Amino acid sequence: MHSLSEVLSPFRGERLIEWFSDLTELWHDTAPIKPKDISSPHGLTQWMHYKNYEIWHLKDKMRRPDTPNEEVVECERLVDHYNRNRMKAIEQLDIWIENVLMNANIRPGHEIEVNSETPGSIIDRLSIVVLKIFHLQEHDNNSVSDSELKKQIELRLKILEEQKTDLAYALDKLLLDLRQAKKRHKVYRQFKIYNDPSFHPEEYNHK
Repeated sequence: MHSLSEVLSPFRGERLIEWFSDLTELWHDTAPIKPKDISSPHGLTQWMHYKNYEIWHLKDKMRRPDTPNEEVVECERLVDHYNRNRMKAIEQLDIWIENVLMNANIRPGHEIEVNSETPGSIIDRLSIVVLKIFHLQEHDNNSVSDSELKKQIELRLKILEEQKTDLAYALDKLLLDLRQAKKRHKVYRQFKIYNDPSFHPEEYNHK
């Protein structure tokens, strides 16, 4: 039987950083790959990173001055779609962790503090920060010759690396607190009404 620490080990900060970094490098050489199974920690985190990756590149396309207006509109709709699924990925990660904790009979009372940010939200932020670092490094290596701009990039990279380290530590600390019942886990539903077709039938029925 695996310990609770081992079961939750795929969500350790450093392991996730390595996982997201590997996926980002691989996908830039090949193409982004959807996970076949999103019921496992690796599948869930890959699903989340896939959505963030796609959103990043869709927004890049939208910002290009040569992108036709109709393509910008289509990109915006796709961004909304991926954002809905990204929110679902955060929820599913938190639900997965909740089930693990309950199966281990870790059920702290309501007097125990709830963390303001869930593990799923921190993992999502880690995914985004890894993407930021990759693209900033890519920009620095490929197209920057101005020394002042290089200094700005180096400063931003330093700050992002610090953010990445802080997020990894915060995630590890939160998971430890949850295992020890020092914090109470709670799944927060991500109700994104603005891009949900069921709330805007008059808009989506025109398609």
